[in-house]
Amino acid sequence: MKHLKCEHWGVTPYKEAWGKQIEYFNSMISTRAAGQSCKNRLIFCEHPHVYTLGRHGKDANMLLDERQLAAVGAELFHVDRGGDITYHGPGQLVCYPILNLEDFHLGLKEYIHILEEAVIRVCASYGVKAGRVEKATGVWLDEGTPDERKICAIGVRSTHFITMHGLALNVNTDLRYFSYIHPCGFIDKGVTSLAKETGRQIPMREVTDRLEMYLRELLDEKADGRKSVS
Repeated sequence: MKHLKCEHWGVTPYKEAWGKQIEYFNSMISTRAAGQSCKNRLIFCEHPHVYTLGRHGKDANMLLDERQLAAVGAELFHVDRGGDITYHGPGQLVCYPILNLEDFHLGLKEYIHILEEAVIRVCASYGVKAGRVEKATGVWLDEGTPDERKICAIGVRSTHFITMHGLALNVNTDLRYFSYIHPCGFIDKGVTSLAKETGRQIPMREVTDRLEMYLRELLDEKADGRKSVS
């Protein structure tokens, strides 16, 4: 398959990670435009407490003012991805794939499906049954029931087939921080984490390794023209 490099950034301030993504993203767009081979990347990290609001998000979904944000030790950024508002913080695994979708024969919708599928497989590996909700990007538990709750948010940007932003999987996340927003614009759905569902803390590197494995498998299949994602 096309070369796929993994980078582990550890705990990185959101502004720093965003700037580095943009640098890679713009470089890949230029490389692709020049007809050269792109270096595809999977970036894994955690962030200090931060909220990000997508380009079509509603400011009203942020329930704290500037003073209150400072009191809970969080920042707010308006960003250039799809989706509404979400939270990032310690104990949450963030993955930023910066890919040339053409290398994997993918359109944007199928790419998002792959991100969801990789997370669904990670959850299954811990005995947590997860799935999708119609017209709601991300990964959910007990979908279609009153107990429906989100375990992973997804928001991406794609320009000239190059992607940035990605997914945020709640592993050992402090879920109280979601009470300060309407997560992804929803006011009637809950959030959860692997730790909450399993009743134990999960090693972050272990989850990272599993997510990387499943993403590689799924992207390999597409790059090689093999079976479609279930």
